Amino acid sequence: MDTPLRRPAPALLLLEGRALLELAALLPVYPLLRRAPRGDGHPVLVLPGFMASDTSTRALRRFLRDKGYAAHGWRLGRNRGPSAGLIAALVDRLTQLQERHGRQVSIIGWSLGGIYARELARALPERVRQVITLASPFRDLDAVNLPRFLQRAARRRNPVGDDGAIRARLREPLSVPTTAIFSRTDGIVAGLSCRADPAPRTESLEVDSSHLGIGHHPVVLLTIAERLAQPEGTWRPFVPPRGWRFPFVPRVV
Repeated sequence: MDTPLRRPAPALLLLEGRALLELAALLPVYPLLRRAPRGDGHPVLVLPGFMASDTSTRALRRFLRDKGYAAHGWRLGRNRGPSAGLIAALVDRLTQLQERHGRQVSIIGWSLGGIYARELARALPERVRQVITLASPFRDLDAVNLPRFLQRAARRRNPVGDDGAIRARLREPLSVPTTAIFSRTDGIVAGLSCRADPAPRTESLEVDSSHLGIGHHPVVLLTIAERLAQPEGTWRPFVPPRGWRFPFVPRVV
């Protein structure tokens, strides 16, 4: 069994304010974002993090639409943690999108939304094209900086319990292509708790980002566009496209 990971240092939590700078950086790097590869129009479902809503993923979804994707929010309000009703609603949402478009759906999940994304793909792999998680602590749910009352509230809503078997399953590899994007300077979750175990068609990419800003960080947007643009039914490990230079290249770990 792995040694439990430590929560991020308090100094990193103080750095979460840079999320606003990461959002503001979208404007000066817009010419670079325009060079990101265009997609084939397939549907993409974007899931927000804990206590967030579709508002938090608006910039990401707009970018995806600009790249030619049919990007959709989850339309389930604020993410207050797992519940039996939420799980059923997520299954319905994925099923409806796949049937409406007649194509498999890529799922992008931010933080807790990434854990939902992985479990949707585990349950319904025939409907999922690939999964991209952004700072999602599926390796260690305890390595997070959250107020205790929020952690207790999430556990009370958990319909599947909190035992070791469930925790072990969360980190098991998926049968669909999977990209886990994380940051060691994340102030909310331990970066290594978001890193995938080695497996076929699975990769982990490291960026320098806050937790609250990773979903609109320019480097992350460029990386998402490159991953989604892979031809349907194919997958290859991430290789920076020609012309990408530091600091606009994630690190493969």
